Amino acid sequence: MTLTQLSTFIAIVENGSFTAAANQLGYAQSTITTQIKQLEDELNCLLFERLGKSLILTQEGRNLIEYAQKMLQLEREILLEISSSEEPSGILKVGVSESLCYQELPKMLADFKKQYPKVEIQLQFITHDTFPSLLKNGELDLVYTLNPSIDAPELTLLYKKEETLGLYVSPNHPLANKEHVNEKDLDNMPLLLTGQNCNFRKMLLNALYEKHIVPRIVLGTSHKEILKQFAIDNLGIAFIPDITAEKEMKAGILRKLDWHGNAFPIYSQVFIHKDKTPNITINEFIKMIKKENI
Repeated sequence: MTLTQLSTFIAIVENGSFTAAANQLGYAQSTITTQIKQLEDELNCLLFERLGKSLILTQEGRNLIEYAQKMLQLEREILLEISSSEEPSGILKVGVSESLCYQELPKMLADFKKQYPKVEIQLQFITHDTFPSLLKNGELDLVYTLNPSIDAPELTLLYKKEETLGLYVSPNHPLANKEHVNEKDLDNMPLLLTGQNCNFRKMLLNALYEKHIVPRIVLGTSHKEILKQFAIDNLGIAFIPDITAEKEMKAGILRKLDWHGNAFPIYSQVFIHKDKTPNITINEFIKMIKKENI
């Protein structure tokens, strides 16, 4: 059994097919097939079954996933932490909130890659309710999230910065020029909100319920670009992080309401699992975040 075989196995699981895994890894499909056959022969079991055009994990395959992830995580940690040089290297798996990708993060990643070319950063979009288990299982090394303040015993906080949420409308919206806006002004107004499990959505809805206002939600999606476009087209009020709407504000196609209602405190935060010790690569990544957010 080799780490290459386990990496191939995980790629097939994530992509759903041998062909897609081969394309991702840059292998011929015959190479992928051979690697899995060798792994199955050593384990003396089938890992996948083909049902028509579908590729289905066997129970043995499902049992292997967690072990394979742990072994690949250990490989990454060895490469990141045990090195003859002080220069960061290896793979750093980062979970990130989509909202943080609108401004500083792309530039920061480009700068980090230029400064530390031996580090490969792999990004994965995360939600607040799933990322703790991804850190625990070793599927992620760290998480850069935008959320209300998180205090969880299984997490270690490495960075925290206050951010803001806002209500955004077209300049032609009835509330666009109102001097002050609060919860009562949203009564019977079409709302453009994030997805069902998003904390931003829950914060606004709780504020409305406290004032006995029944929200009129006309769109719910995690995609901020869609929420902004609906607001630009005067189809409702978008409740989104301010950092996601800076470009539209500067262009004059969105206007932020002067909110005087309940406060909505949120923060950009970086976490690792409590059992993980920050290595040189993680520490340099945190330094880069702090530098970009001064």
